[in-house]
Amino acid sequence: MNTQAVARHPGIGALKKRYNEVRQRTETLSSLLTAEDQTLQSMPDASPVKWHRAHTTWFFETFVLLPHLPDYRAFDSRYGFLFNSYYETVGPRHAREARGLLSRPGVADIAAYREAVDHAMIKLLDRMPEDLSGLIEVGLQHEQQHQELILTDIKHAFSMNPLRPSYLELKEERKYSCFTFAGWLRIVGGNHQVGHDGNGFAFDNERPAHQVLLQDFRISRRPVSVAEYQEFIDDGGYRSPRFWLADGWSAVLAQHWEAPAYWERDGMDWRIFTLYGMRSLNPAEPVCHVSYYEAAAYAAWAGKRLPTEFEWECAARHAGSANGMLPCLTHHPRPMTDGFIQDVWEWTASAYMPYPGYRTPAGAIGEYNGKFMVNRMILRGRSCITPPGHERITYRNFFDPCVRWQFSGFRLAEDI
Repeated sequence: MNTQAVARHPGIGALKKRYNEVRQRTETLSSLLTAEDQTLQSMPDASPVKWHRAHTTWFFETFVLLPHLPDYRAFDSRYGFLFNSYYETVGPRHAREARGLLSRPGVADIAAYREAVDHAMIKLLDRMPEDLSGLIEVGLQHEQQHQELILTDIKHAFSMNPLRPSYLELKEERKYSCFTFAGWLRIVGGNHQVGHDGNGFAFDNERPAHQVLLQDFRISRRPVSVAEYQEFIDDGGYRSPRFWLADGWSAVLAQHWEAPAYWERDGMDWRIFTLYGMRSLNPAEPVCHVSYYEAAAYAAWAGKRLPTEFEWECAARHAGSANGMLPCLTHHPRPMTDGFIQDVWEWTASAYMPYPGYRTPAGAIGEYNGKFMVNRMILRGRSCITPPGHERITYRNFFDPCVRWQFSGFRLAEDI
């Protein structure tokens, strides 16, 4: 990250408070899981919960404490190898797909590691020998990303268990009628500014702000619903190659897709596995856990297209969406209500590429985003499990187009 462009905190007290809150939220999320739960790794793309807890701690130890707290010594010199994720310039690391084999260090050891690093971080914040607030904020934003991954990864792991365990108990399952089509938002073409303007925190891939030329278009006021997506399934969408990109159709055949991830047949109907366990589909919810390929296929079936990330951002600004307006209240997408941004990340038609004028930041921190700018697609918005305050209109999430374990949906657009 380019820490020079990050907003400065008003005082050390506020930064310490934020540090404690973010770190505690990780522990709160993990506290609902057993030690056995926290060691599970159900696929190479996922990581054990205890690894997330350790890796986010390693981040602060490696990039903040060791370079900037003179009397600090690494908690365990072996942890650098175990909990480095993809930072080549930092050194070698344990294979990602083998993280679930690490029965040791155990959950108690990871808790001790977090406690020791937190103690040292507070010590550093009390001294604050130089302006490190930008770098520390990067670490906190990074931990919030992993808080979302903790939930997506444990959901996938639990879904592989025939007992269908729940992460949380759903106290009451309310019934909703299907949310009717909300119409279109028309955006006049021309030059529009996109990207982060430097006011507040942003990751480096959201900058610099720049002008884009858009043609007249319209975009749905909300994502595609479960009910609408079921029409695609019932019409043979997963059996009709004409709607699919070549790689997407290959994925359908190879992985036997016939519905979004976590959907299961229940006679003639469908049920869905959630963090609350198995439950009935709610037609008013945004469809979730679909890949880019599925989103593109639905759009082709509907005679529309996916919006570009720039169209999405311009529409969100036009609709008056603001950061911090949608707190995380549930662990499953809610039925859709008024407002442009809903409870699912939204696939766009845009490949993950650098903005004009983008420069990869120097040092190991520069590996955070820039080196992944190929073979991935952009998602915009937020999801129901995005930590409060972590979302913003310019946020550029990115994943491989076949990924389905994220809380991902989509909306439609078309030219005028």
